[in-house]
Amino acid sequence: MSKLFDRTTEAVAKSLDLRQLRHNITSANIANAETPGYVAKKVDFESELTRALQLEGVAPQAATDSGHKATIEDAIKRVQADVAENPDISYSNDRNTVDLEKEMAVLAENSIIYKAAIELIKKKMAALKYSANEGGR
Repeated sequence: MSKLFDRTTEAVAKSLDLRQLRHNITSANIANAETPGYVAKKVDFESELTRALQLEGVAPQAATDSGHKATIEDAIKRVQADVAENPDISYSNDRNTVDLEKEMAVLAENSIIYKAAIELIKKKMAALKYSANEGGR
């Protein structure tokens, strides 16, 4: 059976979900930049997504068919973001760890990559639409 979406589309879709989470966490950090005692958080998922794409360290999934093997798509679906306190930040006088300039840079970079991923998905969907409409002519 042929799949409609390839692993690139699956990976980009997962990346979009995780980038949305990073956006939310970074926005919360920025919103709490003046909150005494607020500890900034950091989102990391790139290394796990890369491993999933290379099928490194993926355990075979339990299934009724003993011949079932882990696929890249299975691995991509299982990727989770690591949200933790940001260890790269030092405390200010009010024990707040938000570095506003760094957070704004993270937000801008994340936004650019998110928009690029959206464009990639749009191009893939346009190619599918073309194939469906014009491919049989």
